[in-house]
Amino acid sequence: MAREERLHNSATIQRQNGLNYQMVDLKKMTLTELCLRSAEKYKNRRAFQIYRDGQIYAPISYRMMGIRSRQFGMLLQSLGVQPGDRVMILAENCPEWPIAWFGIAFAGAVAVPVLTDFPTGQIKTIGEHSGATVLCVTERTAPKAEELDPAIPRIQIDGPMTIAPVTIQGIRKELFLKEINPQDDEQNFPRREEDDPAAIIYTSGTTGKSKGVTLSNRNLIFNAQSSNTVIKLYPRDRFLSIIPIAHTYECSIGFLTAVISGSSTTYLDKPPSPAVLLPAIQAIRPTVMLTVPLIIEKTYRGKVLPALRSNPLYKFPLTRPLARKVAGKKLMSAFGGSIRFFGIGGAPLSPDVEDFLRLVKFPYSLGYGLTETAPLIAGAPPFHFPAHSVGPVLPGVKVRITGGEIQVQGPNVMLGYYRDTDETAKVFTDDGWLKTGDLGYLDPKGQLYIKGRSKALILGPSGENIYPEEIEALLTASPLAEDALVYADSRGTIMAMITLKAAAAAEPALQAIAGIGAALEELKKKVNKQLPSFSRLSQIVIHSGLFEKTPTGKIRRFLYQTASI
Repeated sequence: MAREERLHNSATIQRQNGLNYQMVDLKKMTLTELCLRSAEKYKNRRAFQIYRDGQIYAPISYRMMGIRSRQFGMLLQSLGVQPGDRVMILAENCPEWPIAWFGIAFAGAVAVPVLTDFPTGQIKTIGEHSGATVLCVTERTAPKAEELDPAIPRIQIDGPMTIAPVTIQGIRKELFLKEINPQDDEQNFPRREEDDPAAIIYTSGTTGKSKGVTLSNRNLIFNAQSSNTVIKLYPRDRFLSIIPIAHTYECSIGFLTAVISGSSTTYLDKPPSPAVLLPAIQAIRPTVMLTVPLIIEKTYRGKVLPALRSNPLYKFPLTRPLARKVAGKKLMSAFGGSIRFFGIGGAPLSPDVEDFLRLVKFPYSLGYGLTETAPLIAGAPPFHFPAHSVGPVLPGVKVRITGGEIQVQGPNVMLGYYRDTDETAKVFTDDGWLKTGDLGYLDPKGQLYIKGRSKALILGPSGENIYPEEIEALLTASPLAEDALVYADSRGTIMAMITLKAAAAAEPALQAIAGIGAALEELKKKVNKQLPSFSRLSQIVIHSGLFEKTPTGKIRRFLYQTASI
């Protein structure tokens, strides 16, 4: 596609959604162009800040974002970073994270963001596989990088912004950041093109092997622009970030979309436990949040549903809508009272929770995507998509269903897996479509529905398709199951493992084996009544402890199914 045509398509996306006055005008779809143009347009508006112990710290304006990002790029150059080199970001969410990200782009390097909850051994493997030449760490994450080659410079990015603590071979130095000359700063950096690699993001999926997804500048910028077809953002919008920026979901749809629209983003100093998240929500009163299903599901089942059922109005069909209205207002209040866009992605949302959100008119939006698609493929604004769908495919993206599998083409599709031509070849069809590994269908109006993962699909005795995710949703809608994993054993028998909800586990009757067995049998009968005969459960067993999950809340199936077959 010619450059002029690409720019025309980008402008068309903006005009179609009334976004000309919101989004920055990019002459080129690169991260450095985004940083410079946003810094220029939004100037003294606040870009990033962090919430810590009831206070706001480290506010950074868009103007300072542009300056510090270029200073960081120069620092990387002084450490010998060359165009195409890989620079790892091993840091929790903080205002300095985006500075490091853009600085890496200015140096012409490729960012390798790593989730901080990866084990030390996996971080070492990623560092070695990517060939990282510099590590960006914080005081908290530095110990996790100790197994990597000590000759690789470590920059502590959460230090004072005027100096950068750099450690090489165990020796710490304080390097001063260079002053920026606005007249010639762009000439100080290598020229980067739209299709040059911008990031290598290592997956942490449900199937075991972590692969390095190589995303170009175009992939990321296209997705940030296209996300504005799902939500119209304004400089006055307030993001509260609770998903790691190292995850493509938060990086593209949260961080980059906020920057392209001039919105402000607040990061949390600690993981988003209820004790940390609730005070932050009330202090920030966010208008936009991106979450995973686990957060809204726990809020609904742990607080909203018990309060709803105890409301006298809920006991009578005539007054039940009033009770739901009260519950909806409490849910909105729980998220600060100003939410106008509550994005849910990364894993399937339980149907019963979604049904409640629709009944109370909560402004949620579902999206669908993969790391390999930077990530968004489909999505729609709140109230503009059918129940249990993920909305229409994004403008400029093509989807086809082949053998039940969702396949994708478009400017959001990755360049390939880093240093893994065999796996790259496996994931693309002969005619160039990305095989998502997800099963779904498009309705006559172009709305996309997800049925589950192809690798999780179970074949019934007569070749019927059994979608374990659908059965798992029925199980977790009960008062008994917190999490569920459905699989077929070596004989083809449909089994389920569940973890108990805290309230259920505390029931005295369930402490006795007989009590547990009776409760599980009752749950099995209830679920099986809602299933066709070929997909009914044969047995439900309790899984001790917690299931190991990905950062977006999906159970790592390979850890449990192989042990059970």
